[in-house]
Amino acid sequence: MNIKMIAEMAGVSVSTVSKIMNNYSDVSEKTKQRVLEIIEQTGYSPSNSAKTLATKKSNLIGVIFAGELNVEFTHPFFVEVLNSFKKQMGVLGYDLIFFSNEKFISSGDYFARAVHFNVDGCVIISGQKMEPTIHDLDMSSIPCIGVDLELKGKKSGFVMSDNFQISSKVVEHFYLLGYRELGFIGSAADSEISNLREAGYTKAIESFALPLNRRWFVHGDDFFESSGYTAMQQLIQSGSLPKAIFAASDLLALGAIRALKEHELRVPEDIAIIGCDDIEACKYTTPRLTTIRQNKERLGILAAHMLYDLINNQSGGGSFVVEPVLIVRESCGSQLKS
Repeated sequence: MNIKMIAEMAGVSVSTVSKIMNNYSDVSEKTKQRVLEIIEQTGYSPSNSAKTLATKKSNLIGVIFAGELNVEFTHPFFVEVLNSFKKQMGVLGYDLIFFSNEKFISSGDYFARAVHFNVDGCVIISGQKMEPTIHDLDMSSIPCIGVDLELKGKKSGFVMSDNFQISSKVVEHFYLLGYRELGFIGSAADSEISNLREAGYTKAIESFALPLNRRWFVHGDDFFESSGYTAMQQLIQSGSLPKAIFAASDLLALGAIRALKEHELRVPEDIAIIGCDDIEACKYTTPRLTTIRQNKERLGILAAHMLYDLINNQSGGGSFVVEPVLIVRESCGSQLKS
């Protein structure tokens, strides 16, 4: 007999059974009594309950790539953050366990699986179209740290780069180089990070009293190269192009450059491009990509220490925002105008 069997017998989710065992208040009394009666009838031992398990440390950390559209292991930015996180958690004495969010998983939501595997805490990597169960996990008693994802639970915290600073540095660099007609390539409309960068970009353009032309603001489906390529194709086909473009990720920027080359447009002579993340590939593209460096190692280390403190009740959550750095290469020129 286990928690999943109890849930099936009661006709409820594994998460609901876990909440009842942890004395959560958001379960109806009727449901609570039904589940407790089944537990009593089956002789399911309280020693196996989620409440008891939660008091026994496993030294395991759950890793969740959140969202229906998630980055998983294919995004170089998050891979570097996660590598840094993994190394630091190892130093602190923890191993990692990866949670799948594929639809065929039937073992319940993230909170239920975190209880099932008795993880000491979770790190949640931001994606798009967040599942509601992420909120349940955030609001639970399980310590959680979000990466590029703002969490608000009492046992949660998050780390991210300063997205408004990222955009401000881009506009300032464009301005000093003499660019006045500025465009933007972002991810999907429901991407929180892309929206933050776009909002910061818009605000910075307005603060420099530059013209804001929304025709030059286009969006892909995600942060990957193919979306950047498609978005730039859309701009080219519109018949109106800006003089400089900020892409919300390096991969979007690389896709945009590929589209421009196919149309025999030169970077930066015809259009300047700045990306964001400073992934390794930026050093080897033609032209080499000017970008905003996010301190991936620092983000990973901060996430590890914050989660460790939450697990050991040494802090009550919080947030760290890491300052970005402009890395000037060839796709935007390197000489500032005096």
